[in-house]
Amino acid sequence: MPKPKLLLLHGPNLNMLGMREPSIYGSATMAQIDQCCQQLASELGYNLSCRQSNHEGQLVDWLQAAAGEFVGIVINPGAYSHSSIALLDAIRAITIPVVEVHLSNIHAREAFRSHSVTAAGVVGLISGFGADSYLLGVRAVAQLLADPLSSSS
Repeated sequence: MPKPKLLLLHGPNLNMLGMREPSIYGSATMAQIDQCCQQLASELGYNLSCRQSNHEGQLVDWLQAAAGEFVGIVINPGAYSHSSIALLDAIRAITIPVVEVHLSNIHAREAFRSHSVTAAGVVGLISGFGADSYLLGVRAVAQLLADPLSSSS
């Protein structure tokens, strides 16, 4: 029997991880983060598909198409988290649990980064743990799927 699938979405500029402001985002590349998350997901009994786009509409399309293929989603919307009503609406339109993650602590950065528009649609938000934020996100989605009553949403 095939393992259930999780989806990991990376938003704009996250393909530049490892080169982009390592003092803020760390030195891990997106490929390294994906590999660690895939390994953890497998240990937890899931397959993990990882995707990245710099285009808001592509992220919306992937969210909308997730039903029936994926049982949970981890998303780092990047800069779109601070402005994208379209992503918020797409997250709210699906019934799959979504956990938002950020490498940096968005609440300790510039004022415009301290509010996540997309957070209003997700089950929870994990921020400030570097690449481990992604791993915590995978664990959180797995925990929600194992015990849906653990969520207060």
